[in-house]
Amino acid sequence: MDEAVTKLEAADIAVVLKLLPHRYPFLMVDRVIDIRGDEHGIGIKNVTINEPHFQGHFPNNPVFPGVLMIEGMAQTAGVLCIAATSSIQPKQVFFLTIDKAKFRKPVRPGDTIEYHMRKIAQRKTMWWYRGEAKVAGQIVAEAEVGAVLSDA
Repeated sequence: MDEAVTKLEAADIAVVLKLLPHRYPFLMVDRVIDIRGDEHGIGIKNVTINEPHFQGHFPNNPVFPGVLMIEGMAQTAGVLCIAATSSIQPKQVFFLTIDKAKFRKPVRPGDTIEYHMRKIAQRKTMWWYRGEAKVAGQIVAEAEVGAVLSDA
């Protein structure tokens, strides 16, 4: 990865797609802002009624699935980790842990989720982050997530 990528302050969708292996319909981050190395960043997810999970969750009362908010937190953390490494882009990013997950308010189509991620630990190619998902400044979910970058 070149020097410009490791000094990111923001990542639009084109950069997110370069860094993460995820694709539609499982890409849960549209961009990442306020990047401070691998220490902090805010992932942005614009929730729309066109997303496939709303067909069954729930047809007459669409609610964005909580597990997908946790995935959005992990993907935001993945962008931070990968962008901060100076080595070749890893082939895989794997979830290690999900701890202290709480869901506080439903998220609906039309909402914009902000995944506020802060690094709490790192060991070699493993990172752990504390995340808060917010809509209009209110916490809707929170969790601690861990991931590992792998070249295999």
